[in-house]
Amino acid sequence: MGVTPAVLAVDAGNSKTDVAVVSEDGEVLGSSRGPGFLPHIVQPDTAVASLHVLVEQAAADAGIAAPTGMVRHVSACLANVDLPVEQRLLEQAVEARAWGATSAVFNDTYALLRAGLEEPQGVAVICGAGINCTGRSRDGREVRFAAVGHISGDWGGGGFLWTEAMWWAARAADGRGPQTALREALPAHYGLPTMEALIEAVHLGHLAPERCVEMTPLLFDVAAGGDRIAVDVVRRQAAEVVALANAALTRLDLHDEPTPVVLGGGVLTAGHRMLLDGIDEELAASAPKAFTRVVTTPLVLGAALLGLDHVSAPDSSKERLRESVAPAGER
Repeated sequence: MGVTPAVLAVDAGNSKTDVAVVSEDGEVLGSSRGPGFLPHIVQPDTAVASLHVLVEQAAADAGIAAPTGMVRHVSACLANVDLPVEQRLLEQAVEARAWGATSAVFNDTYALLRAGLEEPQGVAVICGAGINCTGRSRDGREVRFAAVGHISGDWGGGGFLWTEAMWWAARAADGRGPQTALREALPAHYGLPTMEALIEAVHLGHLAPERCVEMTPLLFDVAAGGDRIAVDVVRRQAAEVVALANAALTRLDLHDEPTPVVLGGGVLTAGHRMLLDGIDEELAASAPKAFTRVVTTPLVLGAALLGLDHVSAPDSSKERLRESVAPAGER
């Protein structure tokens, strides 16, 4: 191969997983992509076993015969690593695979934070299937959230918003709530005549989960048309993103310093102006020195940069990696 691999980078989200083998000089030697990472459903060992298949594919793409011991360091940024016990179990499962001499497991918000920052201080809010946040200050303090759904105070994310859209549409259809264009738009998207038919299709499993989430971008389309109910939901999502960012800024004592708030995940990178403008407006009112930065680059970049940090790769290597992976506007 001619180049020694230094880092195995893994970014495993709810909907997809990216793996990359990276040299110390910042060259991507091999990569692979696969389905989402759901250790809270299939158990940590099983979830990491599914990662092993993708690691083998990335190794083969890099011209490496077997992945055991192939890199100096493994940097794994994984969704659903929200509680300390989950992190410990996944650290053990990743270490047992022996892909590298050392390994580190992070929540996937850390990949977003590192992909969006060169400076050592900032906050990251990810809103994809779910919603989560992390933050870091110059003195090394970090902030995390449990982020396991409604029971930990969360609201929003693509996996939640489609159910919220259905809730309002169902109540409009049966008279319990105000009228909304969602009542017609949601069933029409699937070629169904009424909300009653859509409720039946979802309840009986005739619509697969990946089809159900198509209602989330539809919600934003209806909001863009001025529907009051849909607009209110989008505004609530903006407020929830800012609530997380504000909590992190407060806990890190950063309200008086210019601080980037990095935004990522499918809901925030889809370019919904009403949502992004709402976030900027809410943040300006509550934390005027903070400013947003949307990251659309694959977050495996952040995982790889964390790995290059660990092996003390030079800044030139990190810049080379950014240039090869990130869109021009994010370098």
